[in-house]
Amino acid sequence: MTKRMDKSTKETFNFQAEVAQVLNIVINSLYTDREIFVRELISNAADALEKFRHLTLTESDLSQKDRELKIDIMVDEKAKTFTITDNGIGMTKDELLENLGSIAHSGSADFLKRMAENLKSDVHLIGQFGVGFYSVFMVAKKVTVQTCSCHTDDPGYEWESTGDNSFTIQTKPDLSVGTKIILHLKDDAVEFAKPFTIRQSIKKFSSFVPIPIFLNGDRVNTIQAVWTRTRGEVKDEEYVEFYKYLSGGFDDPLDWMHFATDAPLSIHSLLYIPTENVEKYGFFKLESGVDLHCKKILIQKGAKDILPPYFRFIKGVVDSEDIPLNISRESMQDSLLLKKINRVLTGRLIKHFDTMSKNEPEKYLKFWKTFGPFIKEGIVSDQEQRDNIAKLLRFQTSKTKEDEMISLDEYVGRMPDNQKEIYFINGEDRSSILSGPYAEVFLDRDIELIFNFDPIDDFVMNHLGKYLDKSFISAESETIKLPEKSKIITDTSETTSSEKIDKKITKQLQTEIKKILGDKIADVRASERLVESPVILINPMSQITGAMQRIIRSVNKENIPTSHYIFEFNPHHHLIQKLSKMIDSHQTMFELVIEQLYDQAALAAGLPVEIKTHIDRIYKIIDKAVAET
Repeated sequence: MTKRMDKSTKETFNFQAEVAQVLNIVINSLYTDREIFVRELISNAADALEKFRHLTLTESDLSQKDRELKIDIMVDEKAKTFTITDNGIGMTKDELLENLGSIAHSGSADFLKRMAENLKSDVHLIGQFGVGFYSVFMVAKKVTVQTCSCHTDDPGYEWESTGDNSFTIQTKPDLSVGTKIILHLKDDAVEFAKPFTIRQSIKKFSSFVPIPIFLNGDRVNTIQAVWTRTRGEVKDEEYVEFYKYLSGGFDDPLDWMHFATDAPLSIHSLLYIPTENVEKYGFFKLESGVDLHCKKILIQKGAKDILPPYFRFIKGVVDSEDIPLNISRESMQDSLLLKKINRVLTGRLIKHFDTMSKNEPEKYLKFWKTFGPFIKEGIVSDQEQRDNIAKLLRFQTSKTKEDEMISLDEYVGRMPDNQKEIYFINGEDRSSILSGPYAEVFLDRDIELIFNFDPIDDFVMNHLGKYLDKSFISAESETIKLPEKSKIITDTSETTSSEKIDKKITKQLQTEIKKILGDKIADVRASERLVESPVILINPMSQITGAMQRIIRSVNKENIPTSHYIFEFNPHHHLIQKLSKMIDSHQTMFELVIEQLYDQAALAAGLPVEIKTHIDRIYKIIDKAVAET
């Protein structure tokens, strides 16, 4: 840069030719919101004050060492000015040239070249030039900086620029230690001379700055940054109050996690679990409720990548001093670092929920009933944490009470030695599962069966594959390998008999049923699993249950994975025994009943049935039955 002296001892410094272009990029391209300048100036002022606070501990000859540290903002609508003053460390003339002239460093040409090639790439370069201050030129037609350093007896200095290709510096006697920045606002930016506008910006970005901020004489930032304190210092009432501040609501949180670590990353976080899942009403999908801060300054509200999507119900604050930011502080430069923060917080949250389930089971059950769908989503989407998340799953089973739920660890822990697999079944509710054909063999053999009431649950089991080396098997699957029977079927049921039809008649039944059902089925068998039901459909596609097929069918009707089920009949059932005697004598009735039994089995399996055909057939069966009486 070059400089020239005028008669009033004001020095004018000319930027290099390309600096005007760099300023144009900073003012018009980097920031998405003009109010960002308020945050930038407060952040810089807070840094200057923190540096002064640190120096008071190490240096004894500082000017005005014992003064109260604060940030004063004054706005004047009539004069169209915005003024911010801090009584921090201040700047010498050389520091003015370094800090506010850094954009003129020799590397600015390279900076401009990189920016011109691709604004979004290599944005970490921007921070090397310290141009955050220049966001003021989005709203100011002229900027005046008055400053006096706490280090020397030199007079103060005044820096001034209109954001073109030059700035001036002149001596300014009798300035107090610190820095005052005066923005002479553009005509289209006079809103920033209004106290309400600035108050809202401070509340949005700088509420937790530890230095008192005054706006036209009134203290603005009164909320403490609770997450930066140690857990033992914070009372439960303070946690609840802070949650209400963050959420803007009146309800108390269900629980919270206050977590801090210095290694491998510096992270201070306070994460809350709400009491309600508003997503369940189906009106919208939740967005991230966790705000990202750096040194108590808001960087990104609702940071999407700070936690995985399945934790989007979490609200709170994450603060890390390790975050490298681009010049606008609006995006992360280092995606790898962000992934590390994500991984640390995700692991801690999962551990927190696991601890809650053991130490506060009633609270955890309430959490599960409210946010269980999100945990299931994590099983499907997060391969890295899948095994850990699986510990959080809860189920009703054939051996639990209706209001009781158990974990997979509990299920596996009470499996008999001869059981090698984890069995599950999907159904609308508990009673429909217990009364259906798929559960009866498990009840008969005293084998615990996990109940899934949501079709997505089968996808969860499919993605898990195994738990503690035990494979998940659907009760409707062909590949079930059940332990030996715990009891022999006796003639205690109105529908079953201790006798069964002989092999010849069984073979004849198989042949006739195949002829009637044709392409609807893959095969016909005499069942080894039925106890009280006459028929059942067995799914040969063990990886795609009926519930999964229903979901796929609802969203992709043109590409449905089809499965021809295996039709099994119960040779012990009185109805099947009576049907076996009708093959030759009542062929028409036999065919109608077989088709009807197929529909009943399909309904039990959750498969689609042509309702009109189904009803018409019932009338025909009734008509024939009445005619023969």
